[in-house]
Amino acid sequence: MEDRLILRVGAKILIPFILMFALYVQFHGDYGPGGGFQAGLIFASAFILYALIFGLDTAKRVLPLGFVWFCGALGVWIFAGVGVVTLVMGGEFLNYDVLAHEPEHGQELGILLVELGVLTTVFGVMVAMFYAFAGRRQVR
Repeated sequence: MEDRLILRVGAKILIPFILMFALYVQFHGDYGPGGGFQAGLIFASAFILYALIFGLDTAKRVLPLGFVWFCGALGVWIFAGVGVVTLVMGGEFLNYDVLAHEPEHGQELGILLVELGVLTTVFGVMVAMFYAFAGRRQVR
């Protein structure tokens, strides 16, 4: 692979800020635009940028495909698990009021957990899709 020094240094500088911005979007989603879906896409874009600059094989060593699949499944389990916990605690499915001593606190906790599940699933699926498409070889 060619030595692309400027791109590599630029990516190393930008990727931590992209990841921090994804976390900001995740945790700011309760109070304004944003949330798990947007944060998951931004988080995945940091790893896709890494793969584009440093190569797909290097990216798969940093973030293995098995872990990416695990993230996709884990997010669904978090989302469904919050719903099951609310059922066990005597509420309806995804009725966050029962998650804490006051309904407002339960709503905040429930939304945070569900959005975390959405972030994890979207991140895993987007990176898995990138790996699938980037790993294909062109037939000429």
